[in-house]
Amino acid sequence: MQAGGLWVESSKLYPRLRAKPNGSRLFWKFPSGACIRFAQLQHEKSKFEWMGSQITLAIFDELTHFSEGQFFYIVSRMRSTCGVRPYIRATCNPDANSWVAEFIAWWIDQETGLPIPERSGVVRWFVRDGNTLVWGDSPKELRKQFAHWAPAQFRPKSATFIAATVYDNQALLKADPDYLANLMSLPLVEREQLLGGNWKIKAAAGLVFKEAWFERVNAVPAGCKSVTGWDFAGSKVTKANKEPDWTANVKISRSRDGVFYIERAKKDRESELGVQKWMLSMASQDGKPCTISFPQDPAQAGKFQTAVFVRALGGYDVRPSTEVGSKEERARFASAQAEAGNIKIVCPENRNAPGWWDYKAFLSELAQFPDGPFDDFVDALTRALNTLAAMFMQ
Repeated sequence: MQAGGLWVESSKLYPRLRAKPNGSRLFWKFPSGACIRFAQLQHEKSKFEWMGSQITLAIFDELTHFSEGQFFYIVSRMRSTCGVRPYIRATCNPDANSWVAEFIAWWIDQETGLPIPERSGVVRWFVRDGNTLVWGDSPKELRKQFAHWAPAQFRPKSATFIAATVYDNQALLKADPDYLANLMSLPLVEREQLLGGNWKIKAAAGLVFKEAWFERVNAVPAGCKSVTGWDFAGSKVTKANKEPDWTANVKISRSRDGVFYIERAKKDRESELGVQKWMLSMASQDGKPCTISFPQDPAQAGKFQTAVFVRALGGYDVRPSTEVGSKEERARFASAQAEAGNIKIVCPENRNAPGWWDYKAFLSELAQFPDGPFDDFVDALTRALNTLAAMFMQ
């Protein structure tokens, strides 16, 4: 139902075929009596809402957003006596962590991650043996292989993968020439996936952040807006856990021309009271114009901790919020801005100079994300940067 979403787009097409919409139930009825329904499979258990259904055509928008269990349950609902042989179509963007990557592996070069041109559109067949899909080049091959248990009328399922890129969508590029530039501005991993069609690339050390992307400068321009982002440690140093996570804070300022300046990145292992005192000390140092952002655990204990911190930081602009999405997802904006050269490091070279902080250790941790032992600086950085960006959009 979003702007530009499936229902909105269908409203431009189906009336030309004299179909009548039912907006409350989200389906179209055609003169022939055929119906197309728009529905969700938000949760794994949602698939059971389709129990007993008879479907002739199922179309998945972004198949990688659905689980393997959801997909194959709908496969089991593909049945009809209306004369139309049931079939499925699906669109998807590359996602190396999705079950779809394994499902279409035969069509993808496992070294480069790119589709194999001569295999695009080639039909193959499969049989599920336990939890494993066994593939064959023909139904006859699979029927022979599973003759010991399959009935004579057994028909293996068929599937194919048709590769395409944005360059195949000439209608979109003509209508929105800037869309290609949008894809080219994505972080490296997402750009290789969505623009290059790479099914093997994933977030790894050296791909999300590179030390060379961060230019070092001596000062922050006048008139900047600042945010200090915090990431809290979940545990303290104990005999059993000698290397727990750190509490980290990163201060970032944004200039009028949209460039971000990292003025400080520090971490320590403190008790909750120690963290509270540290936050108050940093707030006093940064001044009241600097916004403070920290994560709020949605559980009751987290709400209590947030209330304590907000009360202790009375008089400052404090913006706690729950984390949304994975660490890699939250780091996408920071990665794109860093690769574009829009994030700079502000730090004196002389370790004894006022305002010095260990920016080399900070950059080293970023370069190892998400495979390094710690990601506290990354979490604090992305929180500060995303908060600051959102403030300029308000």
